[in-house]
Amino acid sequence: MLLQLQSSPSWNSTRMTRFQHASRSKRKSVQSSCWWIQSSASRVHTLLISNEGKGKENPPLRKYKLDPPMYTKASVDPKARRLEYNKGHQVKSKTGSLLSFVILRTWLNTSRMVFKKLFHHWFQNLGATNSTFACISNSMSKPTPLKLDVSLPSFQDIRWNFARLLYLFNMQVDRNVAIFFAVLLVACFSFVIIGGLLFFKFRNKSQSLEDCFWEAWACLISSSTHLKQKTRSERVIGFVLAMWGILFYSRLLSTMTEQFRNNMAKLREGAQLQVLESNHVIICGVNSHLAFILKQLNKYHECAVRLGTATARRQRILLLSDLPRKQMDKIADNIAKDLIHIDVLTKSCSLSLTKSFERASANSARAIIILPTKGDRYEVDTDAFLSVLALQPIPKMASVPTIVEVSNSKTCELLKSISGLKVEPVENVASKLFVQCSRQKGLIKIYRHLLNYQKNVFNLCNFPNLAGMTYRQVRRGFQEAVVCGLYRDGKIQFHPNDVEVLQQTDKILFIAPVHGKCKPEVAFRDAVRSETNTVQPLEVPEKNDESRNNALDLKKMRLDNVVKRSMKAVSKTSDMSVGPKECILVLGWRPDIVEMIEEYDNYLGPGSVLEILSDVPLDDRNRASDIAGQGNLKNIRVSHMIGNPMNYDTLKQAIIRSKSSFKRTEDIPLSIIVISDRDWLLGDPSRADKHAAYSLLLSENICNKLGVKVQNLVAEIVDSKLGKQITRIKPSLTYIAAEEVMSLVTAQVAENSELNEVWKDILNAEGDEIYVKDVRLYMKMGENPSFSELSERAYLRREVAIGYVKNSKKVINPKPKSEPLSLEMTDSLIVISELEGEQPVLV
Repeated sequence: MLLQLQSSPSWNSTRMTRFQHASRSKRKSVQSSCWWIQSSASRVHTLLISNEGKGKENPPLRKYKLDPPMYTKASVDPKARRLEYNKGHQVKSKTGSLLSFVILRTWLNTSRMVFKKLFHHWFQNLGATNSTFACISNSMSKPTPLKLDVSLPSFQDIRWNFARLLYLFNMQVDRNVAIFFAVLLVACFSFVIIGGLLFFKFRNKSQSLEDCFWEAWACLISSSTHLKQKTRSERVIGFVLAMWGILFYSRLLSTMTEQFRNNMAKLREGAQLQVLESNHVIICGVNSHLAFILKQLNKYHECAVRLGTATARRQRILLLSDLPRKQMDKIADNIAKDLIHIDVLTKSCSLSLTKSFERASANSARAIIILPTKGDRYEVDTDAFLSVLALQPIPKMASVPTIVEVSNSKTCELLKSISGLKVEPVENVASKLFVQCSRQKGLIKIYRHLLNYQKNVFNLCNFPNLAGMTYRQVRRGFQEAVVCGLYRDGKIQFHPNDVEVLQQTDKILFIAPVHGKCKPEVAFRDAVRSETNTVQPLEVPEKNDESRNNALDLKKMRLDNVVKRSMKAVSKTSDMSVGPKECILVLGWRPDIVEMIEEYDNYLGPGSVLEILSDVPLDDRNRASDIAGQGNLKNIRVSHMIGNPMNYDTLKQAIIRSKSSFKRTEDIPLSIIVISDRDWLLGDPSRADKHAAYSLLLSENICNKLGVKVQNLVAEIVDSKLGKQITRIKPSLTYIAAEEVMSLVTAQVAENSELNEVWKDILNAEGDEIYVKDVRLYMKMGENPSFSELSERAYLRREVAIGYVKNSKKVINPKPKSEPLSLEMTDSLIVISELEGEQPVLV
């Protein structure tokens, strides 16, 4: 290409002439962008002219003019040689520039062609005007400005962007304090690097860069190091590093303290803490039942330690709630400070999340108890349902009993339908229990006795060696316990026939102390089974072991000594056809009082009156009655009064009105019942107890002044100590801790889930219940029967005798059972009886 370029002077002159004759205006327009091209072209033109002149003097050297060695051979004089060498060097450099220009021009044209093909439409609009060599390739084109906005942002925009950046940083720091710690470290090392580089520069590289970095680090961590600097610039650098070091370490210390505080707060809340326990009891929720449940679990574990069945010295209790953990710790400490056989751990979390129960190791727990935390019956059931649903995804939950306190039986059926869980719903029948205990003095003490693990309680035990025997043999064979029935196929039978044959899987329900590993001894006349020590070949000296010929005569004698009951009982409190006619004055109101009214309707006879005194508006009372579906009352009439039961004048008018609701000729007994508000019981039970105790004492005072005879003065009090103190001062008053009884039932079901069916039947109005009955129903004047004889007579009335009351002292599971009791006609017999429906006397 160079040879062709050199051998074509006309091309050079023509091309250069075109450049020189370009219009002055056009040259001005491209002067700044093409000045180096014009210079290169002029150099090429000068080079070609000089080569033509030399070619005439020495034609053979024309085609070797670019070869420096051959060119130097033609010169003899050193100066001429030097001059020729310089000229040759200039020719070579100019030729290289020309070559570079040609290569660059070719590359640009090729690139432009490629871009045209790739971006055809876009290049049509911008290619000609924006190309660097547009003025050369197209002299008619003019560069078009891009019209870009290169103005600086306003101060408001800069301020907003800075605030936005600070906001994002603070948000990240709020989520994780460690981010601020990382930022501090980055800033610290940045100052070390900058300070080291500045030291290295101002010291004119007299020290190594490593030493400069180390001295910058020393100034940062020790503020006194900058005092050793000698020059002014070094002192300024050291001072800045020292000030930043003080700021850095103060912020670093505060950041680490804050991070440590956050971690400790998380540990205190326990929300993300994984519980590594097994065989522990989980209690979900905090209410007035918690104290009684913890005390009951403490007694049970104490008995287990004494009997040798405990697996640990102290039982671990895990308390879960959505309350703050500090508040939970305070509640737990107040309750468990005197309980030496349990350890209470607290954990604040949501009771409707599966993760909460997974962190609580729910699948390795011994039992889970879910308590209600709200007063509304529907909220109680929905919260319980959500907690049970949260347990379902956890594996291996089928073997862990889940005890749930609910408000109605329909919810029990719904919870039991959830698959994969062993749910034992406990219906809260505190209202019905309160009515039962208010009707019978001393009944609440019997319930508390049967729920105290240190005394006689219900037990369910399997005796495989007794399979094939009749229920009569088993019932008469237990000398250390009272047999109450059979547990078969998940159902309890309190009154099986004597000819019923025991099966291998049947369990016997009996009342006795907690047996532990030692089962109660059984004595039979014929010892046909002796696989274990529980069956002993002892003959029991009982009348009912006589020959078959005398058995019928003995049964006939027993029937003559008992009072026969009618085939159908209309009232649950009387063996007669109808119940007693009474007047009930209820002080207080809560939504479940409707259940109390229905229960009173089952006990009382026609014409009875129930009056309610409360400051709750009538609209709220009617709404509660409509929701509960009340309106099918048969025996009682309900009336409402508005007023505060703790006001003397208001209460006095209510008592006078209740007494005057019947004719003066009628001697109708009056009972005053004080109940507590449900919200108080769930919140602060002590407040409810104070109001109930004050209303009870005020009622007794008014009745004494008016000369009104009151059959029962009963108050619902949660704190047993306060109740005992009141009854000690005023023996005529009675307190009922129905909530305590329900709590003890829940705790007992948690230890043995099969007992749920037993207590459900006893506490249900339609099932068997515990009654304290007059002993004259079972014996005549002058008789002195043993407890075994009374049990046989009670069996004829389709009842189960479990104890007696003598001289106002109750005895449950008396021992020995064959000795005469010397009961008076004013004493009572404690029985389990189903009073509704047909009650035939067995013949």
